[in-house]
Amino acid sequence: MHVPAPFHVIILAGGGSTRMGADKAELMWDGRRAIDRLADLARALGARRILSSGEGDYGLERVQDPEPGGGPVAGVLAGLSALADDPARVLVLAVDAPTLTPSDVQPLLSRDAPGAAFEGLPLPMVIEPQAVPADARDDWPLRRLVERAGLAQIAADPAAQDRLRGANTPEERDRLLGGGPPGR
Repeated sequence: MHVPAPFHVIILAGGGSTRMGADKAELMWDGRRAIDRLADLARALGARRILSSGEGDYGLERVQDPEPGGGPVAGVLAGLSALADDPARVLVLAVDAPTLTPSDVQPLLSRDAPGAAFEGLPLPMVIEPQAVPADARDDWPLRRLVERAGLAQIAADPAAQDRLRGANTPEERDRLLGGGPPGR
């Protein structure tokens, strides 16, 4: 069995949740807040440190985005900066994907440096801090960060696709909770 290198987790929770209509981190999923489900996942996987990125205080170590609503790369860069004193690799999770399982993200943690993301899905990702290009900008799309950092693009388990994509709308949330048809 592959034992992953030490890692930290950044949970991106800085979006405006406009399509969902409510703070996605605070939404309840089978009796638990989304942010808590992801923190539990990080603990189960063995993360050394877990922090959230964004304006909300959810009871975790937190880093604020440099500019509220500045985009997910801003949250990744702010989180990596906060973790600079312990430069382990980082698993980046989106708060809108709280139904992820350890087996969903294990393939990412099993990859060698500089890290990996799933084909067509920039999140979740595993990234080595030193792989982040020096010219990385907060306003980059996540896909550019994945490409420029040289992350491996690996195939995702088809059964995990919906969990990996997460939920940005109430309809997507209902589907993940079992109340709607699968697929997108």
